[in-house]
Amino acid sequence: MFYSIRHITRFRYSEPIRESVISLYMQPRTEWRQYLKSFQVQTRPHAQLFAYSDYLGNAVYHFNVPGAHETLTITADSTLEMGEHAPLPDSLPAESWSALRNSAANGDNWDMLQPSRLARSSALLRQFAATLAIDWGSMDPLSGLRALNAALYAKYGYDADANPTHEPISESLSAGRGTCQDFAHIMIVIARAQGIPCRYVSGYIYRSPESRDRSREGIAHGWVEAWLPELGWVGFDPTNNVIAADRHIRVAIGRDYADVPPTRGAFKGAADSELAVAVSVHPTEAPAHHEDFLRIVRPMQPESQDDEMLFHDQQQ
Repeated sequence: MFYSIRHITRFRYSEPIRESVISLYMQPRTEWRQYLKSFQVQTRPHAQLFAYSDYLGNAVYHFNVPGAHETLTITADSTLEMGEHAPLPDSLPAESWSALRNSAANGDNWDMLQPSRLARSSALLRQFAATLAIDWGSMDPLSGLRALNAALYAKYGYDADANPTHEPISESLSAGRGTCQDFAHIMIVIARAQGIPCRYVSGYIYRSPESRDRSREGIAHGWVEAWLPELGWVGFDPTNNVIAADRHIRVAIGRDYADVPPTRGAFKGAADSELAVAVSVHPTEAPAHHEDFLRIVRPMQPESQDDEMLFHDQQQ
């Protein structure tokens, strides 16, 4: 399956600002069964982009717009291939809990077991977790995570019109509903408390005609990956109560949403700002190789060795 993704972000300011400095987490990852075929970013006003990989292998693009401007538009276009995901087993052996404890004792995935800025426990969250009535002691880790995924879907409301608060999850817990980021953060905290390493995944989801997703169309998506013995990292989407598979397009991973927002930045000026976002994800045909469009305009028939070297120099 091939997907085409367009992610448009527009910042609009109440009066001209002097400079914008922005970092982007918008390039889909290439790993496992996901293969990035093309990626392009355009900005208006035009800016020169610099790219690097962070310590988790996320692609980060950085740029600044030094001149005065009232709007900044960022358009990211991606094409990728998604392979078929292997089905998960129904359960894991009971000794998987011991394997998790031994892994933690060795320091594996240490940072994905610790509290983070947006994924930390509280008295309110512990009270909410108790209402989910998950008997972790009677289940293996995979079964427990499946039960948690389903319980959050059933007990916690999804608010399609809410904006991420960028604050710990106590506020959304008080309201009893929240965004996909809130679903992911709640699941991360509860699973980490059981000794299961968890990380936040920022990305996109393709809403197929037969899917019953309740996550809103036209925006980015977030879910959870948990590390399990024998399986490695497994994706869980509590917003939609599904296992992340070939409809979930992974962009970046972090301890929580604060590590990998699609855009992060600052500007110089006293203006108010407005953020608008549009995301589209569509199945597409396999992209043609660039070589398919090439036409020979001059056959390579050098008359001598010197001519051959000159020809290659010209190509450089």
